[in-house]
Amino acid sequence: MIEIRQLSKSYDEITALNEVSFDIGKGEIVGLLGPNGAGKTTLIKIMTGYLHPDGGSAQINGRNVMEETLTVQQGIGYLPENAPVYPELTVQAYLSLMAELHKISPADQGRSILDAVKATGLADRLTQRIGTLSKGYRQRVGIAQAIMHKPALLIFDEPTVGLDPTQIVEIRSLIRTLAQNSTILFSTHILAEVEALCDRVLILLNGELRADSVMEELRDTNGVILVLKSDVPRLKPILAQIPTVQTVTRQTTEGTGLRYRIEGERPDELSSVIYQTSREHGWPVREIYNEVTTLESRFNALAMARQDPPKAPVSTDSR
Repeated sequence: MIEIRQLSKSYDEITALNEVSFDIGKGEIVGLLGPNGAGKTTLIKIMTGYLHPDGGSAQINGRNVMEETLTVQQGIGYLPENAPVYPELTVQAYLSLMAELHKISPADQGRSILDAVKATGLADRLTQRIGTLSKGYRQRVGIAQAIMHKPALLIFDEPTVGLDPTQIVEIRSLIRTLAQNSTILFSTHILAEVEALCDRVLILLNGELRADSVMEELRDTNGVILVLKSDVPRLKPILAQIPTVQTVTRQTTEGTGLRYRIEGERPDELSSVIYQTSREHGWPVREIYNEVTTLESRFNALAMARQDPPKAPVSTDSR
C-alpha cells in the first residue's frame, strides 16, 4: 500500500527528514511515533501530496505521489491535526459539501454520508452546528469526511490530541473499527496510543527512522531477571552450566538486593530452570521474572542513543 524510499526534506538549516524508507502493507494499523519536531507531519504532507520532498520517492497503492498527485489523493482519507471543519455549518451540510468535493455521484451521496455517519456515531448530531460540538465530536466529523469516499488508506495526524480520556477511548475504538476495511497510518507522540492500537510502530527521531517494529516482536524477550537478597559465590559459573543460558550480567544494585540479567534460549522455560537451580543451591532469591521489552523502554533507549542534540524535547507522555 505504501512504499517510501529515501525521503528527505529540509527547511533552511533544519533537516526535517533524512533519507526515510519503509513499506506498509494492506490492512495494517501503523503508528508513526516521535516527539514534536521529529518530522512526522512533514512525512505525512509529502505522502498526501501537499509537500514536495528534496529527494526520494513516495508511492501509494502503486502510484507515484509526485507524478499522480490527484489520483493518489482521491484514494486517501486524510485527517490533519486540526480537523478541517466549518463551525458555522451543520454536520449534515458539511458532509454534503465534502461529498461534493470528493466527487461522489449524486446518486451515491446519501448512502455514503449515511455510512460515514453510522461509523462515526454522528446520527444524533446531524442538525447541530459544528461550532457547538465538543472537540471529540468535531474529530468524529473530521473522520467522517475522511472515510465517506471509502478510501483504501486512512492517514490521521495526531487524531486524539487535546481530547479528554473518554473522548480518546471513543476515537481509539472508532479507529479499530475503521481498520476492518482500510489500511491506517496515524502519527502521535503518545506511547500508549501506539500500544493500544497498532500492529506496527515506526519511530522517528530528528528526522530519521530509528525503528520499525511489529508490536508482538517488540514485546518478545530473551532475558530473565534474577534478584537476590544478598550475593552468593560462583553464581555466574553455576548459571553458565545451564545449556540454554548464553550470558549472565550483573546489573545495578536495587535497594538491598543484587540484580542479574540472564539471557538465553527459550526464556519461558529458562525462568523455571533458574528457579530450580536457585533452590538447589539455596540462593536467597527475592524475585525471578521474564524481562519484557516495552515500547517506552525501546523509545527511551533510542532517544538516549542519539548523538546529535535534539531539536525538540522527547515526549514520553503515555497518558
